[in-house]
Amino acid sequence: MNRRHKLTRRQFLQISALATAGAVATACGPKAPTEVEEPATEPEADKPAPTAKPEEPEATKFNEAPMLAALVASGDLLSVDERLPLNPYVCAVAEMTGNYGGTIRRGFKGVSDRWGPTKHIDRSLVWYDQDLVLQPRILESWEVSSDAKTYTMKLRKGMKWSDGSDFTAANFMWFYNYHVKNEEISPSVWGPYSTRDEEGNKVLCGLETPDDYTVVLKFVHPNPMFMYSATRSNNGFYSPGEFMAQYHQELVEDKDALQAAVDKAGFGSWTELYGDRNWWYLDKERPQVYPWLAKNSLAEELFIMERNPYYFAVDPDGNQLPYLDTVSHRLFESPEVFNLWIVNGEVDFQNRHVALDNFTLFKESEESGDYKVFVGNSAGHQALQLNLATKDDQLREFFNDRNVRIGISYAMNRSEMNELVYNGMLTPRQYSPLELSPNFYPKLSDAYIAYDVAKANQHLDDAGYTEKDAEGFRTFKDGTSLSFIIEGTAETGTAGEDAAQLVVKYLADVGIKATYKYFERSLYTEHFNANEIEGAWWGGDRTVVPLAPGAPIFRGTMVDRPWAAGYGLWFNSNGTDPNGVEPPAGHFIWDIWDIWAKISVEPDPDKQNSLFEEILDIWAEEIPMVGLLGASPALIIVKNGFRNYLPGMPIDDTTGDEHLLQTESYFWENPEEHMG
Repeated sequence: MNRRHKLTRRQFLQISALATAGAVATACGPKAPTEVEEPATEPEADKPAPTAKPEEPEATKFNEAPMLAALVASGDLLSVDERLPLNPYVCAVAEMTGNYGGTIRRGFKGVSDRWGPTKHIDRSLVWYDQDLVLQPRILESWEVSSDAKTYTMKLRKGMKWSDGSDFTAANFMWFYNYHVKNEEISPSVWGPYSTRDEEGNKVLCGLETPDDYTVVLKFVHPNPMFMYSATRSNNGFYSPGEFMAQYHQELVEDKDALQAAVDKAGFGSWTELYGDRNWWYLDKERPQVYPWLAKNSLAEELFIMERNPYYFAVDPDGNQLPYLDTVSHRLFESPEVFNLWIVNGEVDFQNRHVALDNFTLFKESEESGDYKVFVGNSAGHQALQLNLATKDDQLREFFNDRNVRIGISYAMNRSEMNELVYNGMLTPRQYSPLELSPNFYPKLSDAYIAYDVAKANQHLDDAGYTEKDAEGFRTFKDGTSLSFIIEGTAETGTAGEDAAQLVVKYLADVGIKATYKYFERSLYTEHFNANEIEGAWWGGDRTVVPLAPGAPIFRGTMVDRPWAAGYGLWFNSNGTDPNGVEPPAGHFIWDIWDIWAKISVEPDPDKQNSLFEEILDIWAEEIPMVGLLGASPALIIVKNGFRNYLPGMPIDDTTGDEHLLQTESYFWENPEEHMG
């Protein structure tokens, strides 16, 4: 028997597997008063019939931005009531009802930095409220069966894509049939729509659409945390099938024309063209459901997003959102340029790329830059990843020796790094859940974090790496030179690069030769996806509610944090990725995966947390990656007069970083002063 749930804060903080049932959103916005109809009467014979009054326009239930009202008046756009769903999403406001108009200015580093603009507009099935409780967003409601295998999701009737076409269950079925089930587009089983059997193989769920506004997912195995995968997925679960069909080889009639389009665009296959056209920031013609739409390519120096007339949300007073007309991202090539924009007052709202090491500079420039520095709670950690699955045989043996990893951890002078680089603002700790997390685990946080060069050398000697070359660096067991490259995206002159160079020094102090090398984000991505990375200075986040996103860093399946890049690639592809590496028998990562398999089907939150402690125990024993510092403040630049964002918010990828409080509700006190 199905049951309807609503998540409580306690359930969320316990990462309740069955935390589900969607509360049906209340009717939105003030309704126009209904007129009482007078009984019809015949006009008296000696009186003339009344003259017909001119027809007045029907009052609307909802309000809209002036720029859209003008388009409606000219006949170029449907009325706001016709554009909105019958029961729109009511977006809470953190402070107050806002004003329409204006733009905000942000900075970004190009196409490889796409997640900055993307997080600002990410919209999917559900989202968190201010208390981190899941609420329906695109969905009107949802129900989950008691065995956590069947999800029944109700859509909002009348919701539309940005081109005015209907958003219905057919969009889910199209995505399921032609994207998820197409082996050329999805060579491995699509994660959010799958569970795993006892052998670890992904098993695709079934999908049914009993009517235009109902989507039913039927998983083969319990999937109690499915809704957490539906918070941020900018092109998942549903698709504008009529548009995307023109790039899909199964659906086009003229396959030669499709191939010609592939060749003209410079791609090697139709799937590459399809993937390119499926990204919101590369094809502005693709219909979307976001609050703002791309007006040009992300590859340009100034990337502009403009309000979506068909956005499906209103504020509690019935005003269609978003409040802001436009959002712009300006390209910068160096941190110095971006910092100059901030102190000059040319950045209106941003946490991304706002480095903690510039805290004093930003605070001293608040008055001249006409902004405030808000401080949030960062889930991120500074950490050294040694790729346990690296292609280099000797390095793989070296990194996989537990004594080596513990020795390196003892070699790190965390207190010195904290003072020299971060002004003492961080906390020495291993990568682990934060203190505010329900999964906080001091046994891991404090494991092997003491600075002890003697212990470091003893562990490295015990691992068998006792011989040294003429320069005093340790050699491999066959006497050949031992060295490796630590890759990262921290540029010269940044705190991240300073910290990485200290890591190189600390390694040298115990006879290990390493070099830090900066790579632009896209090149770094190529390297970890090809498992061509030896070590990385990247760190880790997702430590507030680690089970909600599936604990991917703890499992080694988030390969941009490449402590086990090849193993993660192998696991994620079910062994089909040519760059994947199957872990050797007996490796501790198998134990992590086995425990997670139990967590992923366990509906009881207390049992989930207890099982997760077993994973944390493995981490405390093995130190899969060497954590140095964490629990840092996060800086958010907020221009004076910019409202509905609050200080003290968690800054974590899982919750959208600085965009947690719903960007469509942000506004200017005086929008006429911020028109671009």
